[in-house]
Amino acid sequence: MNPREKLEFYLQQVEPGFRKIVRRIPPREEPLPTPYWLHLEMIERFHVLRAVGIKEGHTMLEIGCGAHALTTVPLAYLLGPRGSLFTTDRERWTYFHSVVHASGLQDRIFPFQCTALTLPLPSQSMECSVLIHGVRSLGDQSTMIGVFAEMLRVSPTVCVAETLPCAHTSAQRAHLDMYNLREELFQALSGRKDDVHYLPLDTLCTLMEKAGGTILSAEHHEMRFPHFLAYFPKEEIMRITNRKKRRELLEKWKSARENLLQYGEEHPPVGIVTACIG
Repeated sequence: MNPREKLEFYLQQVEPGFRKIVRRIPPREEPLPTPYWLHLEMIERFHVLRAVGIKEGHTMLEIGCGAHALTTVPLAYLLGPRGSLFTTDRERWTYFHSVVHASGLQDRIFPFQCTALTLPLPSQSMECSVLIHGVRSLGDQSTMIGVFAEMLRVSPTVCVAETLPCAHTSAQRAHLDMYNLREELFQALSGRKDDVHYLPLDTLCTLMEKAGGTILSAEHHEMRFPHFLAYFPKEEIMRITNRKKRRELLEKWKSARENLLQYGEEHPPVGIVTACIG
């Protein structure tokens, strides 16, 4: 299938209303395997949110909307015209507003910039808070606990979904092989932790409990969707000044790249944790 045909194949797995929203968004120009990578990532998140059980008409908070509003758009759609979505990120807003505007859902989306450790919202002002595929950007477990606690402060129910560190296909393993180099890359370039290794489901539950939450459910979902967010260009590695580290990471990158080319990249299973105030 060509890229457009692949997109249409996966669009048939969502409801007609959301298909219309996705088709409004222009293809991307980034050098990735398909110009429709953003659309396919949104479709995956749509299925994750369906599994979460979003209720139409609710007022919700999304932590970590990111530069491309990958979760924001399907979440705003599922909330419906009577719903309201407050969405926040600390710094990644590059394409957010253009993507939201293209979706036509901007009237129900209220973005604001802040750290998720100190949300400018009253206690229990939201009906639910979600963090979808964003735990990996929180850096360390103490920060994760702090963010989960803040989410529990502003809403009675919290849902966290994240990719799990397991693979059942060669394409899922190819994703993990490349993705697991990202934490090492960021640390070598800047000393900061980002895109940390995925956490097991039981670890996510433990962190939620340490934040003061009571686990309502912890589920493992097979998504079976293509994925395009592990890859990064070789040029990023060449920016590493430490020669030994640069050489080591480059060898790992070459091996991971070969696996991506051979098997493609598939989304590993996703863990979904739902909790309430303890």
